[in-house]
Amino acid sequence: MSRAITAAYRLETGLRDLASRIARGFGWTPVAIPYPGYGSGGRVRVLGRVLLAPAGTHPESRLRIPGWQRFLTLEAPRTGVDVEVAGVRQQLTSDDDGLLDAVLEVPDPLTGRPSVPVRMGTGRRSATAPLHLASIDAHRGVVCDIDDTVLVTEIAHPLRAAYRTFVQRSRNRRAVPGMADLLRELTAGREHVPVLYLSNGPWNLIGPLSAFLERNGVPPGALLLTDWGLQPDRWFRDGQAHKRGSLLRLAEDMPGVDWTLVGDTGEHDPALYEEFATAHPDRVAEILLVDAAVGGPVVDRLGTIPVLRAPDGAGLSRARATLHG
Repeated sequence: MSRAITAAYRLETGLRDLASRIARGFGWTPVAIPYPGYGSGGRVRVLGRVLLAPAGTHPESRLRIPGWQRFLTLEAPRTGVDVEVAGVRQQLTSDDDGLLDAVLEVPDPLTGRPSVPVRMGTGRRSATAPLHLASIDAHRGVVCDIDDTVLVTEIAHPLRAAYRTFVQRSRNRRAVPGMADLLRELTAGREHVPVLYLSNGPWNLIGPLSAFLERNGVPPGALLLTDWGLQPDRWFRDGQAHKRGSLLRLAEDMPGVDWTLVGDTGEHDPALYEEFATAHPDRVAEILLVDAAVGGPVVDRLGTIPVLRAPDGAGLSRARATLHG
């Protein structure tokens, strides 16, 4: 099996490199697309991707590619990118999948504002995205899944999920009722609460996902997605490992923050959140799960950590009100 995976990965990489050479022959050049990142104090995590695009194409237009065509992009691996945050300039290099993920140190703590722009450029073309800043003394934060937690996808029904993911326009996608209100409730009354949207969805979908979240009025925050496709040692990237690693990374990046973990019972969120909470009980304030199988709010506990389940955001909000008096 390992030989088959290696052969398939080499074939895919070879075809991508061939397509890239052909595209470059027609004048396509690398463009850097920054993604929303996060930071606190004097450290920021910058995220982005480098793709090939026709000459004259603005980088942000690559976020608006429609439907299944989003999965036909040509990544530009091992490409230098100029990055600027708060006056600090640095050159980064994209990885083998064209992705950028780096921590930058800034000399003066970034305080008193909810976000700062990060600018990425290749040659004469550049684009910006927000870096969402947590207050230096933030002690509460939110990690929220997307599919079937905020956005109706029906992952349990593969054909419906595929249609919604590959075909349906983001403006026609439905929100899980009450979740935007719940997320606003979780961030109300505190300054610059860190909010991270953690999903196994691919980076190819960050454009429509960002548009959906903004249109539905959820609190702004960084998106932590993953890269689909063949890996050198496996057919598909391990989604559970992506979420598990992201939670541990957030615990390290923001050591003073206790997290409210928001997800759904359709896939692996309950087990992953329980695993993280068991290993780091002092870092989890509560676990909130959208559960279509329950008729109303259900309140459980994992040790001292509340675990609340309800069919929608309004039910979870009622459960929190009951719990917190």
